[in-house]
Amino acid sequence: MIYIEGGVCAAAGYKAAGINCGIKKGEKKDLALIVSEKRAVTAGIYTQNLVKGAPITVTKKNISDGYASAIICNSGNANTCNANGIEIAEGMCALVEKHLGIPACDVAVASTGVIGQPLDLAPISSGMDALAAALGKSGSGDAAQAIMTTDTRKKEAAIEFSLGGKPARIGAIAKGSGMIHPNMATMLVFVTTDAAISPEMLQKALGCSAEDTFNMISVDRDTSTNDTMLVMANGLAGNEEITGEGHDYEAFRAALFELSAHLCRLIARDGEGATKLLECCVSGAKDKASARAISKSVICSPLLKCAMFGSDANWGRVLCAIGYAGVETDLDKIGVTFKSRSGSVTVCRNGRGVNFSEDIAKRVLGEDEIIIDVALGDGEAAASAFGCDLSYEYVKINGDYRS
Repeated sequence: MIYIEGGVCAAAGYKAAGINCGIKKGEKKDLALIVSEKRAVTAGIYTQNLVKGAPITVTKKNISDGYASAIICNSGNANTCNANGIEIAEGMCALVEKHLGIPACDVAVASTGVIGQPLDLAPISSGMDALAAALGKSGSGDAAQAIMTTDTRKKEAAIEFSLGGKPARIGAIAKGSGMIHPNMATMLVFVTTDAAISPEMLQKALGCSAEDTFNMISVDRDTSTNDTMLVMANGLAGNEEITGEGHDYEAFRAALFELSAHLCRLIARDGEGATKLLECCVSGAKDKASARAISKSVICSPLLKCAMFGSDANWGRVLCAIGYAGVETDLDKIGVTFKSRSGSVTVCRNGRGVNFSEDIAKRVLGEDEIIIDVALGDGEAAASAFGCDLSYEYVKINGDYRS
């Protein structure tokens, strides 16, 4: 398994593009398109928020048979809580049919941006000729830029691995910066692969992967309305179709997990106003659910996030977050260690504070990637959650988000 270039265009049979059509002010790209040359098996997972963007409703309907040929996505407007939201989302799919000949019912659609703001189909319509003309094997980067909102950097990655002795590839683009909290987050993640896999097994692999990756991110405890992750598999790698569990399924699932975990770190690192990536690694839990709950609780703590911003080894906030995680654990066995590329410092052992150098702690926490290592001593299960610090800039960004 190796990382390669190409993003969503790395796998055989995919093209992508991203342009500015005028939804956003200025010249920032705001319309993306991904197309498979062969109708692809497609699976998706979506926000858990009861308030859902209209594109989710349309996408669920269009991929209900387990297949799609294209994904179209705009940024700058979430198309959520709009009276004509379904009409606009269906209109975007119809535009793909008009300009590329792909049936509208084979198009997945997504939107991201401001909630409750009417979305006009006119700029999207006027940009479709340019979008279709821009489709190419080198278009992943432009598509990644076109789905960004408050993101400060594009997020794309690709992996090559082996399936049944044949080389296969899986690539992705993602966006996510704020309004991020499990389950799912305010993110869009579009994954393409040339692996041959059945709809049922693709959905299973996606669910398993997301459980320990995208469902373990939190930036600000707000769950978005438009979260969508889609995986397209067109089978052009030529492997024997994966129709059940076994060696090939595990190889595919492992590649999808690796790619997802990589994107999770990129998203958490790029949290709104973030200066540091935080990863809480919990070990010694009595079961997986307990490990997940505790790692999420720690990574979500606003007080801990503030302490990490200030490079303050205030370990009591870690124990506080463990205490309200809703998990029964032996508090007298807990150990906490902060780690980074500058070293490590143990601040708590057996549920009690230990003497440590504040200077060393400051140096360890001064790095831009911090691991909060929590050892419970209750069992063998482990889990990790991903987040970021909470800075002054976060308030500034969200104080004038609409303007």
